Amino acid sequence: MSTFHITISILAITALLALALLAVYREHSRAGWFLCIALTVTAFAELFDLISLGVSLDAIAWKRYALFCEGLLPTFWILCSLTYARQRGPWRIGWLLRVGVALTSVFTIVAVTLPLNKFFYAPDFPVERLLFLSTDGFYFYTCIMFSLVFALVNFEATLANASPEALWKLKFDIIGLGTILAVLIFYYSQALLYRSLNMNYTLLRSCMYLVAAVMIGYSYLCRRGTVRIQVSRQTAFKSCVLLAVGIYLLMIGLLGEGMQYFGTYFPRTATISFAFLVGIALLILLLSERVRREVKVVLHKNFYQQKHDYRTQWLRFTEQLSTSRSGDELLQHILSAYCDIFGIAGAALFLYEKGPDKYCVTAQHEMVLTQDAIDPRNSIISFMEECEWVINVRENNPEIIEENEAFFSANQISFIVPLFAVNRLEGFITLGKAIKDNEVYIYEDYDLMKTIARQASLAIMHQRFSEQLMQSREIEAIGNVSAFVIHDLKNLVSNLSLIVENAGRHIQNPDFQKDMLASLGNTVVKMQRLIGRLKNLGEGDQFNLQKVNLLELAEKTARLVTSGSPITVSGTPETALVDANEIQKVILNLLLNGIEASGPDEPVLVEVGNTGTPYIRVTDRGCGMSPLFIRTELFKPFRTTKKQGLGIGLYQCRQIVEAHNSRIEVSSVEGSGSTFTVWLASAANISTAPQT
Repeated sequence: MSTFHITISILAITALLALALLAVYREHSRAGWFLCIALTVTAFAELFDLISLGVSLDAIAWKRYALFCEGLLPTFWILCSLTYARQRGPWRIGWLLRVGVALTSVFTIVAVTLPLNKFFYAPDFPVERLLFLSTDGFYFYTCIMFSLVFALVNFEATLANASPEALWKLKFDIIGLGTILAVLIFYYSQALLYRSLNMNYTLLRSCMYLVAAVMIGYSYLCRRGTVRIQVSRQTAFKSCVLLAVGIYLLMIGLLGEGMQYFGTYFPRTATISFAFLVGIALLILLLSERVRREVKVVLHKNFYQQKHDYRTQWLRFTEQLSTSRSGDELLQHILSAYCDIFGIAGAALFLYEKGPDKYCVTAQHEMVLTQDAIDPRNSIISFMEECEWVINVRENNPEIIEENEAFFSANQISFIVPLFAVNRLEGFITLGKAIKDNEVYIYEDYDLMKTIARQASLAIMHQRFSEQLMQSREIEAIGNVSAFVIHDLKNLVSNLSLIVENAGRHIQNPDFQKDMLASLGNTVVKMQRLIGRLKNLGEGDQFNLQKVNLLELAEKTARLVTSGSPITVSGTPETALVDANEIQKVILNLLLNGIEASGPDEPVLVEVGNTGTPYIRVTDRGCGMSPLFIRTELFKPFRTTKKQGLGIGLYQCRQIVEAHNSRIEVSSVEGSGSTFTVWLASAANISTAPQT
């Protein structure tokens, strides 16, 4: 091998390693580490190839080390391409891509476990610098080539979406990295084209590495400026999990290799059992809250300028609040969010209660407190009201510690976070023992605790107001039902009062006695029905639909109103499918309204007829109503022009009529009277039962 080849290769290797160190020094992020590892692996692959070409006895052995480095290339170049020079924010990749990145670890496992003769054979190597690929080697290098193509496409997407300012700073980086990938793709494409690898191209590869290193170095030293790379913390944690799983798979591969080469020294049953036990232990560690917190703290300290990803935490917390289906679930979401964000084992919520005049425990999450109430005169409350700040129990605050030391130690309290609503301390959250004992909490943690507390306080107050509003509506509903009952009773009492009023003059009249007994009997029946409806309140009204002679029903209802005002019933006998008791209630309401609106001797007319549709029409010559009142107030509950009216009757009439799939109309002239017409469905035309 020529001196020129050796010199160029050594320069290229040195340049790549120098860039790897510079990447870590300049880029304190995962992107910097991925780039460092990718460049380092590429440099060592080049170094081992160079050594294998320069020695004669152990050339194939050195090629084994180069093969191992080649197996690492896809994983780290893909990770580098997905993170390098990307904008701040979450690293958004789909689950298919994540699985694909994880699967690239198979290259390393294959490179370690399979013998060299499974990849290629080279009878005259290194004299003849040509490696003839076997079937396994053909697929191995072809897959590596396609993985590097994918990484190159990611770098191209980064370059295409860069802003003009970022493009000026990063273009030499991306072009240099693309050059490294391009020459590797060219080198491994021989596997696809010729089913071999021509190592005479290693000099070309070294030259391109050197050119790429010069461009990247120039960009780092002269153009990078304030360009920063930030990837989501969640993805960083998942990357650590992926690395742990990859190490486990690598260990399994090494065990398999040991079983193959050392035979009885690696008993099969014991080895497989050990692999399963290690896998179980790894799973337990990955699911351990303490280990997860340890990993997150290490990532925060070494890869990020800020301890918390505020945007992600805020969006996640807001989503948890919005998906709460009840008040208890809302409180649990708030407490679990504090535990998850700040690495706390448990939490409890205290809210002020007027009855006992104390701050009482309202919700607990993974914490059972020994004290369920705090007096408002406690130093904890005084401190939070005065300072509006988070209490750290570890800090030296003699007044608070002296009074509450037993409470803090018994419940392992670490922090107390105040909840304010319009400058009033509505409650506070106690955070229990930290999962990581020696974790240092700084001002960023306190700021985030207070920020989340504001949102939590608003959510809790909103939930309380919603519950109060619901209770008010329930009370209002009861009041509405009472109003309807009172209205029905008022009608019945009005009829009874008319009977009593006329009894003084006509009690000796046998006909009056007969009518009075009939009216009293009907009133008792109606009151019994009203009581029955109250018993079944909430089950819905079921109408008893029958064919009813509307003229007879109108006459019967008119006889119930024994008053001095004359009531005239006229018309033709028409049949409709209705509930007789409910329609009678409508007619009675209209008659009583007409009598109350009319003068002492002014008649009220009831007409039954049919103009294609049966109808009942009630006309009075009373005071009438204005068009504005008819349009905006009539038929609405609790709206009336009468001094002692409840405003229920006409609303109830319309509800009954509409439940029969019918309609009620009104025409009125102020000072001349009103006419109400109820249009009912004819029994002959009924094909389906009306809605109930």
